[in-house]
Order: sequence, then C-alpha cells, then structure tokens
Amino acid sequence: MRRLLKSHFVSAVLGGLVVGGALLVSGVAGRSHTETIVDQAPLVAQKATDPISGATPLQIYERFAPGVVFVRAKLVEQVDSPFNLFHARESQTSTGTGFLVDRLGDILTNYHIIDGADRSNGITVEFENTTVRTARVVAVDQGNDLAVLRSDMHGVLPIVPLVRGDSTSVRVGDPTLTIGNPFGLDRTLTSGSVSALQHTIVADDGSRIDNVIQVDQDPDAGNSGAPLIDANGRVIGINSQMVTGGAESAQRVAFAIPIDTADAILSKVNRQETPKVAYLGIAAPPKKKGRSMAGAVVGVVTKPSPAQEAGLQAGDTIVKVDSVPVTSIADVLAIVSTRSPGQPLAIQFRRAHRLHTAPVTLGSQTVAPSSAK
Repeated sequence: MRRLLKSHFVSAVLGGLVVGGALLVSGVAGRSHTETIVDQAPLVAQKATDPISGATPLQIYERFAPGVVFVRAKLVEQVDSPFNLFHARESQTSTGTGFLVDRLGDILTNYHIIDGADRSNGITVEFENTTVRTARVVAVDQGNDLAVLRSDMHGVLPIVPLVRGDSTSVRVGDPTLTIGNPFGLDRTLTSGSVSALQHTIVADDGSRIDNVIQVDQDPDAGNSGAPLIDANGRVIGINSQMVTGGAESAQRVAFAIPIDTADAILSKVNRQETPKVAYLGIAAPPKKKGRSMAGAVVGVVTKPSPAQEAGLQAGDTIVKVDSVPVTSIADVLAIVSTRSPGQPLAIQFRRAHRLHTAPVTLGSQTVAPSSAK
C-alpha cells in the first residue's frame, strides 16, 4: 500500500500540545436540514478526551490511517457543485475520502461526494490492502455537506475507528493533520494549522454552513471528506471546501466543517435497522418477443405507492424527472436511486398525447445489507 508522508508539523506537536480554549460558538450541531434515512437511536461511539496525548504525527498516522477510506461514487446524475475544486468528479464518477466512526462500518464523509449516485449500489469504499466494499447511504445532511455511509465489514481486518474530538476547543494557531486520498494517492498525510475560525461557506444546496474552520495546509483534490485531526489524534473537522484566488492564482484556502456539527447526523444513525432507500412504485412493461417498447412507458403501478398517489397509470410515458429527460423506466429508477425517502420529485409524463406534470413524494423501502465485493 502506498503511504505518502508529507509532514511539516511544528515542533510543539512533537513535544505534545494541549489543545484548549473555546473560540467556536456553541450550537453548531443543530441544523434543521438533517435528513435521517434510518430511525433514531443512541450513538454507540462516544467522544474520547485524550486518546494519544503527546503523540508524533507519525504515531497518529500509523494508528488512524487504516480507518481512512477512499470513496468512489458512480454518478447517475452529473451534479454541479461549488466543491468540485476539492475532489475529483470525472467520467461520471466522484471520488473523495471518508473515515470510520465506529467498528460497525459507519463512515462519515461529505454529501457532495455521493450526490447524484445510486445510494444502494453505486458507492464503494476502499480500505487498506485494496479491500473494497459496497457502501449504502444511511443518513444525509445536505445543508451541512455531510453524509453517513454504512459498509459491510465482513472480511475487513480489524480497524481502529477515528476518535471524535471537540471542535469548540479549537484555537487559531493549533497544528492540524489531514489523512486523505489526494488525486487517488492512498492515505497521504498533510499538516498545517488553524488559521481562522467562525467563517461561513455555502453548501451545494445554497445553505450556509456556519463556524467552519479555516486551515493553512495543502487543500489537495481528493481530500474532500477527510478528517481534520488535532495534535492529540482527535478529529476536529471534516475537510469540505477549497477556495482559490482565481484560475491564474496559486493561492488556495481550505475549510473544514466542525466535528460538532456532525454530531447531529451521527446521533440519528440506528445500527439496529437496515438502511432505507427511496421508492416510487413503478415498473416497465413485460418484454414481448420480437417487440421493443420505446420510451419510459409505465407498465405497472404498485398499489399503494407514491406513484399511485401521484396519479400515474400504466401506459403513461414519463419524459422528464425533475427536468431531467428520460428514455426508459430504468432511467427513471436510476434517478430515484439518488434520492432519499420523503424527498419530492416532479414527474412529467404523456397520456393520450397530452403532457402532465405530477408532484411525487418518494416513499421508502428497506434493503438487504451490503455484500462484499
């Protein structure tokens, strides 16, 4: 496995640094945009106060690098995002970083990495030794650019989850580490320091993300979703966005979402329930020998279902879903797979040579646990 170590950590870290002070305002975890895909339950993994105080950057890296994963999402929809500078989104594939938050396979990452991907089968995570597993989306907070994935850990070597810290204790000047996957390079370590606090950035849905941490370190592409770690090995933020000085400028500034903001979404993940995915309730007509059906013709409408409630009928031809043209029922279901239960859709369809538009609120259905690949 390739491990690149690029550490210019200040000497204070090598001697052990006590991170203190409370400069971030409180209450950053409570945003109304959190979207829970599974029922609420208490969080199993709790915060630790001082996991490896006085550790060197190398010791922190060796302990926690195995818990950092490479996230790859196969996109159904190409989504424009202000985060594109900070992660790769090429050839209908989005890549970034995530990190293990417990021993049961829950992984915290950025929402914009998986936005537009099939939430059941279109996302994979790669652990050490190129071990790849399918991961499902179990919760999202689009307004804070956060998502929780659940991976099947069967056959994966035991991994120490990363320890969540307290972002209210962060001070300007504190040294930081990031373990990420820039440009697909496996688990690269970069270092820097906190350069500012209490900034605001804008998520891809237009929501404001408050109290972000500005970091003076290399904001490499592919580090989106990577953990921002303090001198004691605690995660204090999730790398999220990069701002440049323009096409001709080499100046870049990185921002991280405070880990306290992620507490709200993590606390809503229920490990006792299987993930739920969006459900519409339609199917294509049965294939007939020697005949092919042109267009997204609805063959079956399940009763009851969101499609039935919206007034869709067998024989309708769907032409657009949320303004995206479709040419088959497979196209329709692919778009549905990128959404969450309870999310609205606008479906434009043709019936008796007349166009109609129907608002649909997606339902939910449970899915089987992820299987090894």
